[in-house]
This record gives sequence, C-alpha cells and structure tokens, in this order.
Amino acid sequence: MNRRWHFDWRLLVFSGLLLPVLISLGVWQLDRADEKQVLLASWQQHAVDASWPEMVATGLRVGQPVTLTGWYTDYSWLLDNRTRDGFPGYEVLTLFMPIEGPPVVVNRGWVRAPRTRDQLPAIETPEVLVTLEGRLDNYPVPPVLADDSGAESSSWPQRVQTLPRARVQEQVDNPVVMVLKLADRQQPGAYRADHTPDMMGPQTHYGYAAQWFALAVALTILTVVASTKKTASNRKTGADNDNDNG
Repeated sequence: MNRRWHFDWRLLVFSGLLLPVLISLGVWQLDRADEKQVLLASWQQHAVDASWPEMVATGLRVGQPVTLTGWYTDYSWLLDNRTRDGFPGYEVLTLFMPIEGPPVVVNRGWVRAPRTRDQLPAIETPEVLVTLEGRLDNYPVPPVLADDSGAESSSWPQRVQTLPRARVQEQVDNPVVMVLKLADRQQPGAYRADHTPDMMGPQTHYGYAAQWFALAVALTILTVVASTKKTASNRKTGADNDNDNG
C-alpha cells in the first residue's frame, strides 16, 4: 500500500517548536546530573580530607556527608507528630558536641510514642566518645499553625512541635550550625534512622532526561505518522468509479 507525505504546516510548526524544547530539557537534565555527580564526589572527598572546622569555614550545604567525633549532651528534644507505618511517634533530636568545631543537633531517628500523651518514650543516650556519620540538613520546619507556647520545661527530653535554632542556642555558648541526620540505624545512639535523602541524586536527573528524550522521539514518530496518508484505497476507489461510468 502506497503512502505519501501530506504537508500540514500547523502540525509541522507545532512539532518544530516543541521538539527543540524537549531535547534541550533532556540535555539540561544530563548537565544537572553531571554537576550533581561532581558535587557528590567533591563532598565525599572533602568529608575524608577536611576536618569539621575546615568544612564549616568553607561553607555547609544540605545533603553534605559529614563524619563527626564527639559527645552527645543531655539536651534532647522529641519532635512531635512524626508517624511511621501508621503509628504516632517522635524524632529524637540531641545536641552534639564535636571534639573540634561548632556543635550540631543530631537527628537520631524515630521512636514510637507511648499509648498516652502524658508519657514520653524512654531515651537512652551514649555517654562515651562516639563517631557519627550522616548528612547535613536544615532545622525542622514547623507545621502549619504549630504552637509551642508553654512547651518548655526543666526536665529532659522535651516534647516540641518544632525546634528553631534559637531554642537550641539557649543551651550552649558556641554557635550551633545545622542538623545532622544519622546515616543508618548502626550509628551510635541511633533509633529508626531511615531518613529519605533530601537531595536529588544524579540518577534522578538521568531518569528525567530519559523521559524528555522519550517524549521527543514520540513527538517525532507521531508527526511522521500524522503527515503521511494512504493512497492505494483512493486510487482503487477512482478506478471503480471509472468502471461504473463505462
């Protein structure tokens, strides 16, 4: 069956404008993946070669891997309204004092809440020198309409709806920097530390690039198919009409 090209200027203009956009988006995602790969490699190397004070001096970023050696303090906060597998619970946040450099707040992971609100989970904190691995994060953002008024008490741990840096700073003289989310449950003092990474890795950008390129290929195929028409049936119909006239 014969097919012929049918020129539709509206379809060609639409495809001609959209196709470069799809391709450029795919290329942009590939560039972003390369940049993220270089950044991750730099962070990993920096975490091995640089001390904690040097890392602080050069600038800290969310998602940056960090290894710290120091001590947990007695100051722990229980971040409220954190559910896992349908169960209510808390995230355990403890002030940590490195051997060198400024302190951090360590997110030690999730613990299940007791059955009644007047009880708090029992928190056990290592009292010896420990080495922690994790990634830096921002302080937890308060939920909408969160109210911590009257939440402070003289006993520890303290239940909080949010934990701003200013509240942590009240416990120490040295400036407190970011939050350190523990890498896994095997870290000293960790509870259910199965945090989802906050940063988008190179693999995600590669996936987005593949989607954009797939859309570009699909657009090209659809444009070609829509621009070709079958001609054999038309010729047969014309021949039949001639026979009828004869």
